[in-house]
Amino acid sequence: MPARIDLPPSTRTVDFISDLHLCPELPRTLALLRHYLERTSADAVFILGDLFEAWVGDDAATLPFEADCVSLLAAAARQRPVYVMRGNRDFLLGPAFFQATGAIDLPDPVALHAPGLSAQPVLLSHGDALCLSDTAYQQFRAQVRQPAWQQAFLAKPLDERQAIGAQMRAASREHQRQQADTPHGQASAPVTYADADPALAQQWLAESDAQVLIHGHTHRPQTEHHASGWTRHVLCDWEVDHHQPPRAEVLRWSDRGFQRLDPAAA
Repeated sequence: MPARIDLPPSTRTVDFISDLHLCPELPRTLALLRHYLERTSADAVFILGDLFEAWVGDDAATLPFEADCVSLLAAAARQRPVYVMRGNRDFLLGPAFFQATGAIDLPDPVALHAPGLSAQPVLLSHGDALCLSDTAYQQFRAQVRQPAWQQAFLAKPLDERQAIGAQMRAASREHQRQQADTPHGQASAPVTYADADPALAQQWLAESDAQVLIHGHTHRPQTEHHASGWTRHVLCDWEVDHHQPPRAEVLRWSDRGFQRLDPAAA
């Protein structure tokens, strides 16, 4: 049974974002996030995983870029509740991160109850656990989510963990390049990942008594209505530094339903 989060009945506007992959190489993406968080009219903001390109332990917050991100989130969390879910890139976000930012640690998956917007909950996930066809990743995920593996990794010096993280990102980028199916001479296509398994998604929805699923991870932004009656909203990844056209989107839930908005105007 998925965990449960309850919002106050007064909540009227909820924003969902994911897959920002923040890192020093994406300064414009960070600037857009700053602009959005400082100006959004949302009553609550949910970040559904991969806020960071890599998070090698909470002591990374001593580094200049990560410290700036922590300060930004702390300022945002003083204005409205900010919920952060771990993704496949930042699964090592720990208690010190949440204490420093004031963000709320969000389980995966979780049933979000917002009685001011709907009588039924909405199911939230990063989405990577749903991608069963990516068997190599599922084996990796099972390994790195084990407490013993995490304890051993976090016991290494910070600079060594940074080097390991850089190697893992380089290997991931190579894998992404192999996945991309872009004809020579055309603009690069957005990287995509294995898609969510419909049967498992429907099982999770049934267990949470929900008919709406919101997730990220796959980099395939879409709204999909299934014949069995449930709806899936896949969040857009953010990349406004190098990708053409720039990619960034907020999914807003309000009394008007679900809308996809430009973060600069949300």
